[in-house]
Amino acid sequence: MEGVSYARMPRVKLRELKDDYAKFELRDTDASIANALRRVMIAEVPTVAIDLVEIEVNSSVLNDEFIAHRLGLIPLTSERAMSMRFSRDCDACDGDGQCEFCSVEFHLRVKCMTDQTLDVTSKDLYSSDPSVVPVDFSDPSAGDTSDNRGVIIVKLRRGQELRLRAIARKGIGKDHAKWSPAATVTFMYEPEIHINEDLMETLTLEEKREWVDSSPTRVFEIDPVTQQVMVVDAEAYTYDDEVIKKAEAMGKPGLVEIIARQDSFIFTVESTGAVKASQLVLNAIEVLKQKLDAVRLSEDTVEADDQFGELGAHMRGG
Repeated sequence: MEGVSYARMPRVKLRELKDDYAKFELRDTDASIANALRRVMIAEVPTVAIDLVEIEVNSSVLNDEFIAHRLGLIPLTSERAMSMRFSRDCDACDGDGQCEFCSVEFHLRVKCMTDQTLDVTSKDLYSSDPSVVPVDFSDPSAGDTSDNRGVIIVKLRRGQELRLRAIARKGIGKDHAKWSPAATVTFMYEPEIHINEDLMETLTLEEKREWVDSSPTRVFEIDPVTQQVMVVDAEAYTYDDEVIKKAEAMGKPGLVEIIARQDSFIFTVESTGAVKASQLVLNAIEVLKQKLDAVRLSEDTVEADDQFGELGAHMRGG
C-alpha cells in the first residue's frame, strides 16, 4: 500500500555475556536482518592475523609451509582492527610490514638446548605492537599447566632451532577463515508453544508421560502435584515435530500447537578471542551500517543518472 511504512526498530535484550560468549534476543525485525547480522559476524568483521612469514632457520620436523599455516591460525587480539587499514589500501608503505597503519611485526627465536622436548608456543611470539598479541587462553588460577602455555606451534628436540619473522595484517573471514573472529554464530526462531488443556485432560497419566518422553529434548514436564503437563523450556525445542507426530499417533491431533515467531530470534555468539563477544556484535552492526550506506549511496547515484542523464555519468568519469 502506498504511503505505508514498514520500518521497524529492532530491540536487543542481553541474556548472558562473557568475554568469549554472548546470548541475546533480537526482536521486532525479520529473518533477513538476523541472517545478515550472523553472516557479517562470521565473514566481514575485520581482525588481525599473521599473513606473511619469513623463516630464517627451521630445523624442526615440520616444513616451512606447515609452520606458516599454523602461525596464521593463531588468534591475535584485534581491538584496533576496525581502525587499521587494509594493506592493499595503505599508501604509507610498500607492504614489507614496517607500517604502523596496516601491519604488525612478530619475531620468534627458539632453540632447544636440553634432552627434554621443548614446546614452541604462541607465547614465544614477540610483537612490535603491545595491543596486538596472541590471545591468552590461560587461567591464572590453574598454575603452569599444559593449557596455560599457549597454542603449540611445533616441538623441538636437542639442537633443533626455529627463527622467523612474521607480518600480521588486517583481513576478513570472507578472504580466509584465519581472519574470522567468530567460532560459532547461530540464531533460532523463538518458539511459542500452546498446549490444548482440554485434550490433554483426556489422556491418562501414563499417556502423558509417553507423550512428554517423545520429545528428544526436555521441553515438557509433568507437575508432580497437579499431574498437568507444562512447558519448562520452550527454547529447548528443536522444531523436530516429534511431539506433534506422537499426538497424531495417539489420536489427539491438535494436542499442542508450536509456532516459530517470525520477528523474534535468539542469538548465540562464540568468539575466537580475537575480539570480545560483545565487541564482535557491535562491530558487526557497524559493518552492516556501512554496507547499507553504500547501497543508499549507489541508489542516489542511479537517481542522479536518471535525473541528469549523461551529464551525471560524465561528472563521475563514466
